[in-house]
Amino acid sequence: MSKKVKVIQTSQQSNKKWEEQPTVQLTKNTHQEKLENTIEIDASKEYQEWMGFGGAFTEAAAYSLAQISPEKRESVLSAYFDKTNGLGYNLGRTHIHSCDFALENYTYVEDGDESLASFSIEREQKYVIPLIKDATNKAGEQLTLLSSPWSPPAWMKTNDEMNHGGKLKDEYRQVWANYYVKYIQEMEAAGIPIWGVSVQNEPEAVQTWDSCIYTAEEERDFVKNYLGPTLEKNGLQDKNIIIWDHNRDVIVERASTVLSDPEAAKYVWGTGNHWYVSEEFENLSKVHDAFPDKHLLFTEGCIEGGVQLGAWHTGERYARNIIGDMNNWLEGFIDWNIVLNEQGGPNHVGNYCDAPIIVDTKKDEVHYNSSYYYIGHFSKFIKPGARRIGVTSGLEGVSITAFKNSNGEMVVIVLNENEASLNTNVIVEDSNAEIHVPARSISTFIIN
Repeated sequence: MSKKVKVIQTSQQSNKKWEEQPTVQLTKNTHQEKLENTIEIDASKEYQEWMGFGGAFTEAAAYSLAQISPEKRESVLSAYFDKTNGLGYNLGRTHIHSCDFALENYTYVEDGDESLASFSIEREQKYVIPLIKDATNKAGEQLTLLSSPWSPPAWMKTNDEMNHGGKLKDEYRQVWANYYVKYIQEMEAAGIPIWGVSVQNEPEAVQTWDSCIYTAEEERDFVKNYLGPTLEKNGLQDKNIIIWDHNRDVIVERASTVLSDPEAAKYVWGTGNHWYVSEEFENLSKVHDAFPDKHLLFTEGCIEGGVQLGAWHTGERYARNIIGDMNNWLEGFIDWNIVLNEQGGPNHVGNYCDAPIIVDTKKDEVHYNSSYYYIGHFSKFIKPGARRIGVTSGLEGVSITAFKNSNGEMVVIVLNENEASLNTNVIVEDSNAEIHVPARSISTFIIN
């Protein structure tokens, strides 16, 4: 029986999003003629298994959603976590005490409390935990949650403040490792299972907000001598540890330093990457090729510089980065803030950004950016457990990836950033179908 191709498209020229086009039939190329503009799918080549998509439950996102009407808040949760009509998110990220997208610097302990007897996540009970629970209910399953610290408490650091970099003092390495344990235990007692932790958000960046510097060797030694053994000792050896959690530019060197040490590597699930600075996607393949038993997860990316309602390039940036990383062994994608307010905050140092969904807390309005729809072209159709498959094409200015879901259907994503539309020939085995791809568009082809 010949296969059919369902075509779903979003383009700058059309106001319609996720628009279903007429189904196309794959027909045998009986004349074996040379086809132009081809996209050739090879399902016999299989690569990494896909975990899913998600975003970050920051205090800023949770607070912003608490400022709009319950109906609008509910609609945003459906838009992200509903498996039928929404993006079907199944991953998430939390910050261990404050980050820049918190309302202020805060920690879970009193100053100088090395015993951590005062440890309490009560603050997260106000906005963040209720949001995660509501999202979980909407998803209909437990979310896979990664938790990351932006900075230890000020008293544990060389610069005596949470902001502006500084380092963890050597004498507090054990106390800080204990802090992760307390966080996991308290979150799980509150009904929020934690899948894993990263060692440090962006360990090479001195920021005006919560930040802390680790060299690759310091990160390796902290994992090897403190964090890994401490999780294990507390019965949390099933929690996954992610290293780096920063940009692709030096991911190879950073991962190599940690993962080349077997005593550190045994505790590490994989390497996290962000998209700032560069689009050196091939660096992920270098890490994978050197350490094929370890994993790669996208842990943060956003459009910097405040809200950009209606912008089209923002969606294209998401799609280009998702495809580039997927084609280099990425296994999951976690966006930054799921929601921000009309200003691109709140942010306690004015580091305003954009998000796929913006809520206007003054007018009680919800705005869906192009990035929201572009992410949906992946997350609605590439299911957890799918495997990337082979795809080749010579199309210029077009990014393509392909996956096969566990039910056998193939999903092909085609990002056209050109100002011109094109007709492409999709080839599967000895059959092909000609499909129109609009200018400045993203298409999802579902082949059954």
